[in-house]
This record gives sequence, C-alpha cells and structure tokens, in this order.
Amino acid sequence: MSEICDVGGLLTAGADSAPAIGAPGRRAMTFGELRRHVAGVIEVLNGYGIGAGDNLAIVLPNGPEMASAFVAMSQAATTAPLNPAYREDEFDFYLDDLKARALVLPAGDDGPARAVAARRGIPVIELVAEADGPAGAFTLSSAMAGAATPVRATGPDDVALILHTSGTTARPKMVPLSHRNVAASAGHIAATLELGPADRCCNILPLFHIHGLIAVVLASLASGASVWCTAGFNPLRVFGWMGQVAPTWYSAVPTMHQAILARAARNADVLAGLDLRFIRSSSSALAPSLMLALEETFGCPVIESYGMTEAAHQMASNPLPPGERRPGSVGRAAGPEIAVMDEAGRLLRVGETGEVVIRGPNVTRGYVENPEANASAFQDGWFRTGDQGVIDDDGYLTITGRLKEIINRGGEKVSPREIDEVLLDHPDVHQAVTFAVAHDRLGEDIAAAVVPREGAEIDIDEVRGFVRQRLADFKVPRQILVLEAIPLGATGKLQRIGLAEKLGLEPA
Repeated sequence: MSEICDVGGLLTAGADSAPAIGAPGRRAMTFGELRRHVAGVIEVLNGYGIGAGDNLAIVLPNGPEMASAFVAMSQAATTAPLNPAYREDEFDFYLDDLKARALVLPAGDDGPARAVAARRGIPVIELVAEADGPAGAFTLSSAMAGAATPVRATGPDDVALILHTSGTTARPKMVPLSHRNVAASAGHIAATLELGPADRCCNILPLFHIHGLIAVVLASLASGASVWCTAGFNPLRVFGWMGQVAPTWYSAVPTMHQAILARAARNADVLAGLDLRFIRSSSSALAPSLMLALEETFGCPVIESYGMTEAAHQMASNPLPPGERRPGSVGRAAGPEIAVMDEAGRLLRVGETGEVVIRGPNVTRGYVENPEANASAFQDGWFRTGDQGVIDDDGYLTITGRLKEIINRGGEKVSPREIDEVLLDHPDVHQAVTFAVAHDRLGEDIAAAVVPREGAEIDIDEVRGFVRQRLADFKVPRQILVLEAIPLGATGKLQRIGLAEKLGLEPA
C-alpha cells in the first residue's frame, strides 16, 4: 500500500461489487459505483474550469454525500471542507483565506456561507443527493461558465486537502496535504488496524476534520473495507446506528467515548449483539480509566493513537493484540519517524523529555504563505509538533502535555493532563479538564472544570483532597468548577487554552 501515491490509487483495493460507502437504512454504494461516480464528478468539475491548484471549499453536512464528495473532488482540485456550523464572519474569513475558486453547498441551502459567497463573487456549485441512488450518490449543478482551455489533472504532489489549524492562540494556519501525504497516512492507519474487506466502520466523526476524513474514510477505502456514514455524533442515536450497521470498529475522540459509555447500560440489547473487533481513540488524550471501562463494556481492545493535521493524522499508535496496549501511552511510531528534541534542536535519548518531532511521507511540506510559522516548525528535516513527550526503551511514546498548555505556576511547570487523569479516577467525576487561570503573583494558577456522573453530587473540597492524596500540593487545582457540560471545540475535543476566559474566571 505504501507505493500508492494518490487518492485515486486508494480506491483500487475494493472489488466492484463490494460495499464502499453506506449509511444507516440505505443501500451502500459499491466500489464499482464509487469509481464510476468519481470519474463523473471529475468530468463535471473540469467542465466548470476547476482543476489542479484550484481551492474548492466544501460546506456539507455529515453523511455519505460528504464522504464521497471529498473522495471525488480531491481528485479534481484541492478540497477545503469547512464546518457547516460556522457563522457568517467565520465563513468570510475562511473563504477569503482560501481564495476559494468555488463553494460546494447542498442544493437549496441559503445559510451564511451562500451569503458570503455572493458578496465575494465566489461561484456556488450545488450538490443534489440522489434520493433513489446508493448512499453517497449525487449530481452537481452550477451557473459557472465552462473552461476556456483544458484544466490540469491532479498528480501525487498536488494538494488534495487543505485544513486550518484551530487557531486557539494565533491566526489559524493553512495546512496543505498532498496526495502523497494523505495516501501514505491512509496506508499507515490501514496497516496498523489490519483493515480488510470484511471490516465495516460506523463513522460518527465530523468529516470536516482530519480524523474522520483520513482515519475512517480513506483508511477504510484503501483496504477494500466499507465506511457507513451517520449524520454526525448524537449519543442518543449511536447505539441505534450501530445496531443497523453492525460495525467491526469505530473511532472517536474521548468525549464521544464518554458519552457512548454513559448510555451503554440503556442499550444492553444492542450492546449484546455487537461484535466489534476493536475501538479506536485519537485526537486528544484518552484517560486510562476510560480506556479500561470501554474495554470492559464492549469486550474488545481499545487502540489509542496519536495524530495531528500536519501529519495527515496518524503518527503513533498502540498495536492490536497480541501486541501490548499501554494505557496512558499513544504507542509506537506508526508511519513517520518519531523522536524527541530539546529547544536547541538536539535529539534526546530514550527516557528524556522534550518536544515530539516527526518526519515522513505523511508530513506536510509547510504551511501556506506563512514563512514565520514554517521557520519555527521545521528543523533539520523534522517537524516540531508542539507536544511534549518521552519515549521509553520499548519505543512507546507518552505525551506529557501540549507545550502551549503547560501551566507555569510560579516557576513550577505542571502538565494539565496529569491532573485530568487523577480527577477522572474520582468515582463522582464524569468529565474533567484542567487549565491555566491568570494569577497576579504566580503568573498562572491551576483551575479545573468537572462534570459529575449521572446521579452524583460533587463535593469540591473532597475532590480537592482526593487529588492531594495523589499529586504534589502545587499541582492541586486552586479552583474547581462544577458544570453541567464543558465547552467543546468544533470537533468535540475539550480545549484548555482560552477556557478560563470562556468561563469568566478573573485573575486570582
């Protein structure tokens, strides 16, 4: 699979009659149908004058049409999926930053993206789902004029996908991922998970994010396996979908796993009928207690992986059995090379803590039009991830924190993840996130937000004492907030940076 260097090549694994893209309650699109559909979409887009090098913004809801649109359109142009929940100002920023050649919207959509496109003179291409066709089938229509000259076809070094970083602490950066990058990453993931034609993934992840696009959609298709696309994460519907789809695996972020686990007892009949080969977790840290609870509930191994947008997702992963899964570790290198580097650029030895760096065929060549970010992110051929970690004698990587998230409490450097894991071990705590809050004397102090388990009441002093029994006094949160829900980012991840401001906490 490593020799495949474009998205089109990934689609050759499936037999013509084998299911490729499905959805609960709908007939699946076969690989043969998908390949024909892709060819038709490329022809239509080329006819509109859209080809290699053109940025095509896509604003579609989660579902099989979004999956097939990404797969097809990335072979004609550079795709830029955007979150449909964005407000008008956000669409204005992203469409301007992308210099979008055109915008793909569902037919009849009259939301803020269309208004921004009209104001900026960006042509709109309407996607019409085929109600009587297989899942993922659609037609396109637009008033765009035809191409005056033939457009260039995409190649392995052309950009297949552009995504923005979250922009938590700075202006969002554009990450271009070539066909080689995404094909390599899809192959790495498929190999790690030992995916094959008998596998069927139930996708609950957003398809405007790298995790769902590469780890679920492309890795499945690259293996001749199928992906069944839901309308997006909904804890009230997940077990119903799984009962219909009968998946062999699913992937999610830890907050989704927590919500699924909380409803497992109510869906014992569906749970009893599931035959999952494994569960995957990525995009943020998986608490060891949550990993063990998932394994006990579903009766299958939970594989924690480590990924980021700049690596076209996967960098490291715990192995499937009989390999050893290590709770609290993101596993061994699973695609690119991984090392640990100090601030001066010196590679560190086993057991030494520093910044995690990577290099390999799945790693972006650099941010778009951002020489300052590129100068700080790349050193001697290595990409600096911004994560702090340590590699042990067996090659297992443990992430000890995000460098920008490390709390500096009067000179004491504290990893918020360490405190999260202790809080999550408390029997009354369902969710927890530790974060920095400004302090007049110390610079930063430690705060935490917790969500109680159903039916439990949180005693803040008791929880603080629980933490004090396990961690040094300077690591104990001075403020603990009990919330009904912790604010999440667009992809369902807990976000530490800026959380104090969101919760209205004043400097201590």
